[in-house]
Amino acid sequence: MSDSMFDTATRFLAAALNQDWDTATPLMTDDCEYTNVPVATVRGPAAARAVLDEFLKPTLENTFVVKNHAVNGDLLFLERVDRHRVQTGWVELPINSVFRIRDGKIELIREYFDVMTIAKQWPVPLA
Repeated sequence: MSDSMFDTATRFLAAALNQDWDTATPLMTDDCEYTNVPVATVRGPAAARAVLDEFLKPTLENTFVVKNHAVNGDLLFLERVDRHRVQTGWVELPINSVFRIRDGKIELIREYFDVMTIAKQWPVPLA
């Protein structure tokens, strides 16, 4: 199950960071909870998309690197660095995230990061 959980989460991240919602949305349950810990918690794929779209709006390109991962039952923990190319160059944001996978779909995402790490690099004020 570990490999399939990792694959589901990383496919979601790759699609979401590239705003490919036709690929990302079907990987989430209808009642998926997305928590951007410093900002907000929302429910459902459309609400998660709205939060991520707003953040990704000024980006030109996005990618991520997984540093470590661990599985505990239906939970996948990822330590990663998200990389965002904006008008002034690349910015990086270290993130620790938790995914809960149910029946092959993501039902929970919690992303933990220091908002000041990205705010210091971002070319426009973060809302």
